[in-house]
Amino acid sequence: MLSRTTFAQLTTHVMSLKNLYGWCLFVLLILGLPFLCLAQELEPRRWSHLPTGTNFVGGGYAYTKADIFFDPVLRIENAESEMHTWAFKYIRTFELFQKSARIDFTQAYQEGRWTGLLDGAPASIKRSGLSDSVLRFAINLYGAPPLEGKEFAAYRAKVDVETIFGTALVVHLPTGDYMDDKLINLGTNRFTFRPQLGVVHNRGKWSMELTGAVWLYTDNDDFFNGNKLEQDPYYTVQTHLIYTFRPGLWAAASAGYGYGGESTVNGVEKNDRRENLAWALSFGCPITRQLGVKVVYLATRTQESIGQDSDSIGAAFSIFW
Repeated sequence: MLSRTTFAQLTTHVMSLKNLYGWCLFVLLILGLPFLCLAQELEPRRWSHLPTGTNFVGGGYAYTKADIFFDPVLRIENAESEMHTWAFKYIRTFELFQKSARIDFTQAYQEGRWTGLLDGAPASIKRSGLSDSVLRFAINLYGAPPLEGKEFAAYRAKVDVETIFGTALVVHLPTGDYMDDKLINLGTNRFTFRPQLGVVHNRGKWSMELTGAVWLYTDNDDFFNGNKLEQDPYYTVQTHLIYTFRPGLWAAASAGYGYGGESTVNGVEKNDRRENLAWALSFGCPITRQLGVKVVYLATRTQESIGQDSDSIGAAFSIFW
C-alpha cells in the first residue's frame, strides 16, 4: 500500500475533475464512512421499561467492513474500509412529570483504514481518534410508569400485555477528531439532531418495536479546504421483533430503512441522495443480577449506485446499580 504521498495524488486528481464530480467523493467520505454503523443503527429495547433512579454503565467493541461504490468517472475501484470501534455508554433513569425518563451519553474511539485503486494503482489512508459524542434524552409518554425497586419488580411480574409510547431527542456533538484539510475524518464538525418517536407492544414473551426518526444537520462552514457543506434531512424507520426467554435473556431480529440526506457544497447540489436497507440479529444474556452481555450482527446495503455495503459484528457489556 502507498503512503500519504499517494493519497495526496488522489486528492489532486479528484480536484481536477470537471463538473464538481469530486465533491460527490468528498461528501461520501466525510459523511458516509466514519459513521456507517451509526447512520443506520438498529438498537432494540431502546424504549424498554427501566426502574427509575438506576445507573447503567457499559462498554463494547465493533468491527465493520464495507465495500464503497463511487461514481465511475472518478476512476476509483475496489474501494474498501475497515473500522474498529470501542465505545463507552452511561445511562441514568429518573422520573420527569410523573413519567419514566432517561438520559444517555455515548463516546467512541475509532481506528479506520481505507484502501482502493486509483487509475489502477493502490492507495490507502488510516485514521484513529475520538468520534463525535452522542447525548440522548428520552421520555415514555404512555405506559411504563416511573417505579423503583420492589414496586418495579412487582409491576413487571404482573403485566403480560402493555403498550409503551415514547419520544426522544438525540444530539451528536462536534467533539470528534476533525482536520479541515483532510478528506476523511472521524468527527463531522457540526451538530446533528435526531428527534425520535417510538412505540412498543409487549405480549407475553414477545415484544414488537417501531421507531421513526429524522436526522437534522447543521452546516459545516469549515468543510474541506474552507468550503461550506449543507445536508438535507435523512429519514429513518426501524422495527424489532424481540423474544424474552427470561429476564435478561433475549433475542431480537431487526430491520431498518433510510432515505434522503442529499448534500450541497457552496450552494451546488451534489445529487448524492442516500437510500439504505439494514438488518440485524442481537442476543442478550445475563451473567449476574447486575451484569449482562450482548452480541450483534448488523448489515447495511445501499440502494443507490453510489454508497456502501457494510457488515458489522460487535459485543458489549452493561452493569447497573
